[in-house]
Amino acid sequence: MPTLTIRRPDDWHLHLRDGRMLCAVLPETARHFVRALVMPNLVPPVVTGAQARAYRRRILAALPKDMMFEPLMTLYLTETTDPDDMAAAFADGLIHAVKLYPAGATTNSASGVRDMARIRPVLERMARIGLPLCLHGEVTTPEVDIFDRERVFIDTVLAPLCRDLPELKVTLEHITTADGIAYVTEATGHIAGTITPHHLMLNRTHLLAGGIRPHYYCLPVAKRAEHQMALRRAAISSNPRFFLGTDSAPHTDAAKESSCGCAGCFTAPVALSCLAHVFEAHGALDRLEGFAARFGPAHYGLTPNLATITLERRDAPVTYPDTLETGVGPVTLFNPGHPLYWRVV
Repeated sequence: MPTLTIRRPDDWHLHLRDGRMLCAVLPETARHFVRALVMPNLVPPVVTGAQARAYRRRILAALPKDMMFEPLMTLYLTETTDPDDMAAAFADGLIHAVKLYPAGATTNSASGVRDMARIRPVLERMARIGLPLCLHGEVTTPEVDIFDRERVFIDTVLAPLCRDLPELKVTLEHITTADGIAYVTEATGHIAGTITPHHLMLNRTHLLAGGIRPHYYCLPVAKRAEHQMALRRAAISSNPRFFLGTDSAPHTDAAKESSCGCAGCFTAPVALSCLAHVFEAHGALDRLEGFAARFGPAHYGLTPNLATITLERRDAPVTYPDTLETGVGPVTLFNPGHPLYWRVV
């Protein structure tokens, strides 16, 4: 059977949660990924260096003894973030980025930023010391349509930020629009963008046609097919500004399938199968290593992993379990709705 061997990848946007959920989902990432940039939107959020250090210890304590994995920690940016504490955590090698959530934009973002002017001193400090900023790129203004919130964020927040602080290293996370792809491609300065497997696989028709599918609901929400195709073109382009961030985000089925379901797709177990499917469909399997394993480390000032991983294309579809039992409830694995033939061996 055909095989593909690449450097072991990293995940530059990952939700591990905490407690029993952390213990259940961590092996699904560590099985395939060497490192991951761990999101800080716990309850309460990870806002200080001490909290990041404690969370890192909990992650490593939950890691099975036969697995190797390095969590790359982040801080949750608030309007009261202490610049000195943040800078000390970065100087110690404890944190690798700071995450900006517009207040109310997504899961556990109530403590996020409402007034960009109030965090300007923190951002200026980050630019001076080379600490990367990760952005959830959506406005939360109620009158802005949810399908337009990424585009409006680029125009009203991201472009002015990059203009005023050109030395700031920025990652526009989980891009969902052609507008986001165009901005990252054309902007000057230190900017990159992550793309998720589920946004490469889905558009809003998959989410809504024939009945709503709660396990396809994520934020930013999937957009039109034309935007999905723009994401695919960027992912296979070998442009080092675009790389993998799965945004794998586990929620129990009870939380996803409720009257007000949570946003997030649990993609960690199937991420590489999905990526191989997309890259094969576009005749670009030779470019998968760059997207999954080389461009992300370069943006964050790290070296690519030396170890390799092999994927195999099977004649029959690969089967995955429908759910993962977590001890707090089942979590449904992302299923693109069509067969996947690549698997990690």
